[in-house]
Amino acid sequence: MDTFPADLIPEPVLFLTEKLKRARHQAFVVGGAVRDIQLGRPAMDWDLATSASVESIQNIFGDTSQYTLQHATVAVMVKGRPYEITPFRGQTNSLSEDLSKRDLTINAMALAPGTEQIFDPHNGRGDLRNKIIRAVEDPDSRFREDPLRLLRAIRFAAQLNFKIHEKTFSAISTSAPLLSTVSPERIREELLKILMVQKPSGAFNTLARTGLLKTFLPELLEGHLKRQNQYHRYTILKHILKTVDHVKPDPLLRVTALLHDIAKPRIRKKIDGIWRFHGHEKASALLAEEIMKRLKFSNKMIGDVTHLIKNHLIGYNSQWSDVAVRRLIKRVGPDLINDLLDFRKADILAHGKNSGNQDLLSQLERRIQAQLSSSPPIHVSDLVMDGNGVIRLTGLTPGPAIGKILAELAEKVMEDPQLNTPESLEHIIDRMKIEHTPKTDLSP
Repeated sequence: MDTFPADLIPEPVLFLTEKLKRARHQAFVVGGAVRDIQLGRPAMDWDLATSASVESIQNIFGDTSQYTLQHATVAVMVKGRPYEITPFRGQTNSLSEDLSKRDLTINAMALAPGTEQIFDPHNGRGDLRNKIIRAVEDPDSRFREDPLRLLRAIRFAAQLNFKIHEKTFSAISTSAPLLSTVSPERIREELLKILMVQKPSGAFNTLARTGLLKTFLPELLEGHLKRQNQYHRYTILKHILKTVDHVKPDPLLRVTALLHDIAKPRIRKKIDGIWRFHGHEKASALLAEEIMKRLKFSNKMIGDVTHLIKNHLIGYNSQWSDVAVRRLIKRVGPDLINDLLDFRKADILAHGKNSGNQDLLSQLERRIQAQLSSSPPIHVSDLVMDGNGVIRLTGLTPGPAIGKILAELAEKVMEDPQLNTPESLEHIIDRMKIEHTPKTDLSP
């Protein structure tokens, strides 16, 4: 199309561009919005490019809440959301040079609000029609300008199900070592976006073929062509990627799937002719922590992912008692237990073998939901009595002994939730005064 549907341009975008024009500056919508509307997708990122400098942008919108980002971008707040405005790239302060400096042809189009005219000097619309990811002009130059574009090219190919142009693909492979110069935070964010595509395995195979995976996540390649045992149809790496594909697109679950067997190649041993992976869940949790710290994940994300990995071998059977189910909930945590089940379903499915494990897991899920619906007391904080109550009944001063008593009360209540009443707990403490006197002095 030569023009853009005017009714698709949000009012805040029109406000921003008009204000820039009144200040005698050029202003265009660039990048994602222009691309996505032509693909029939909802436009989320309405970014503007302008002939105005950063200082001019700040002055023009001086009466509007704003903040300055990296790469000389000013984010202006309109109706509660930020709109990014960036001065033209290059030396000539022109739209044509700005578009020539963008990463991919499908991202190097611009829209002039008011006329709704589309500027497409690099045939981005043609590449959209032909489903091609192509770097603008010279791919080597574009990737040297910002090596993160190496990952972005693969991410867009995966998101849109496009094919990477041969010359661009070759340049990605040649330039792959440059990714090591990019900050871990930026790599992490691009990795998360790749993990959120419908089927990330294709992107990871491309990352491996181009040498990019070796640059930022070499541990994953250790599982390439490493066969497993009779419980697995696939090699370690292929099993990992299939698990990622099978789990729902949630950052926590996708990262957990990506790293859950990451240490298997390192502890793999053949015993009596069978490959064994004893302790791989603990080893993988440790290696996952190392990788996530390297990529600057948050402490919360690292803690949750490694906790799920450490506990992903559940070992459930139908003979488990309700107490055993509650112990599992306590060990994993009520806030993560459903995530563990979702991940484990994908993990078992990625074994590629017909087994009854899925049925067992469904049974366990029903039992866990039944327990959660009754809000069982499984932690000290769930007790109807706190430390002050224990002090009142025992006469002890605050200290470790109080914590030990509360832990023992929580253990007994987990075994029998009906004991979680003030009267029952007081009775248990009375018994403890007699039975546990040699271990803990409970006398007043």
